[in-house]
Amino acid sequence: MIKRTRAEISKCIIHKVGNKYNSGQNAFSEEVVRFDEESYELLIPFLLKPFGSVTQSYRFNHNSDIRLNELNKYTDGVFEDEESFIEGSKKIVNHLYEQSNSANIKTGDVIVVYLEGIEYKDVLTEAIGIFKIESKVSFLQTFLDNDNFDMVVQKGISTSKLDKGCLILNTTDAEGRVVLSIDNNNYDAQYWIKNFLGVNYANDRNLHTKNYLELCKEFSEEVIKPEFGKQEQSTFLANTVDYFKEHESVDYHDFKDGVFEEDKHKSLFEDYKKHFEKLNDVLIRNNFEVSDAVLKKEKSKLKTDIKLDTNIQIKIDVDAPDAPSEYLEQGYDEEKKMKYYKVFYNAEK
Repeated sequence: MIKRTRAEISKCIIHKVGNKYNSGQNAFSEEVVRFDEESYELLIPFLLKPFGSVTQSYRFNHNSDIRLNELNKYTDGVFEDEESFIEGSKKIVNHLYEQSNSANIKTGDVIVVYLEGIEYKDVLTEAIGIFKIESKVSFLQTFLDNDNFDMVVQKGISTSKLDKGCLILNTTDAEGRVVLSIDNNNYDAQYWIKNFLGVNYANDRNLHTKNYLELCKEFSEEVIKPEFGKQEQSTFLANTVDYFKEHESVDYHDFKDGVFEEDKHKSLFEDYKKHFEKLNDVLIRNNFEVSDAVLKKEKSKLKTDIKLDTNIQIKIDVDAPDAPSEYLEQGYDEEKKMKYYKVFYNAEK
């Protein structure tokens, strides 16, 4: 989603956020961090690398007036006056603190940075990054004491995984300011995205592709699998992926004709689509352009494995739509009184 080749941190400050549910308090820094070269070179990829593979973006949301969205207001003020960075960062942490409405919300360090040289859609822009460090790892630190080496256990930040983070870009489109988010500790789905950021997915091809694939995934699990079996489910999912790969845009009616052979299957899909939209409060577009990035990410979630009660598992490639029907045959053995699968192949790999 972004490129960080020319990204630079112009300002960075670290605060600590408490949990008001447990009567915890915030602790604030009064000055920005002054890096040495080694820590600076380690910090940039730790904070920004996860956003390189993000496929969807968000936009700020508010029930009455988008200008009343707290995070939108605070970050907008910093973009207008970079000298307000420290005070703006404190307001951001206080806003984060106000969202800790249960004991599950973790305390931690909050790193706020002002970034320059972020590349988004081939344009360089600034960004405000907010990163919450919720977990720390133990490590052994050696030291010299009276001509002897000793060691002590210390806790620090692991740079292998970012707990929570967001980038608010200083760029807008018809829907508003662009926001990217990462949440690897999503113990409370409402806390970071809805309560703190106050954002919705951007209404673009990424969202439309994700929603449609989610519809197909749930339809295969709740309708096809119980009604027609796991083999038919795998075939449907593989045909779905194949349709998305072969078409630059999806047409709902063309999709049904291309994926389903029987009218009763089309009717089941139509009925389930209405149920899915109502249940999830989403609108599934009948026509939209396919996002290849989202397709690549979402197809890994489509489970086509056939698990049997005899401790045997058949793995079907979701990118091979013809394989289940051509090379997999199901039957019943009268002598053993058991079902079976017959698999055809030329050679083992």
